[in-house]
Amino acid sequence: MRQEQTELTFETPGVGFVDITRAVAGFVTESGIAEGLVTLFLRHTSASLVIQENADPDVLEDLTDFLARLAPWDGSYRHGTEGPDDMPAHIRAALTQSQLSIPVADGCLTLGTWQSIYVAEHRARAHTRRVRLHIIGD
Repeated sequence: MRQEQTELTFETPGVGFVDITRAVAGFVTESGIAEGLVTLFLRHTSASLVIQENADPDVLEDLTDFLARLAPWDGSYRHGTEGPDDMPAHIRAALTQSQLSIPVADGCLTLGTWQSIYVAEHRARAHTRRVRLHIIGD
């Protein structure tokens, strides 16, 4: 049994989704581990990780709109230290995920045909987001 770790950095343009599948798959390939499990951990509280459809961009737009309805910018939030978009971003991140685990088989991520891995940015402006990757297996 072997394991490898790395940290990847991604630039986000503001609210929306950044596809990181290719970078994660590259890490899996470089690790040389054929059978195992890769875990992703996003080191932030106002963004998240999601596995979602990659075929129709309307899916990501609809998700963005839905999260905006759940946690609107103009809510009556106590926390506002980092700006009016911060607390809605925390709520949206709490409703999604900061960690994902994906099985690896034959040296590849076992994602479904239409699945991709995304960093979901919940803040209004661009950010640099860090994702820690850990793979374990043979």
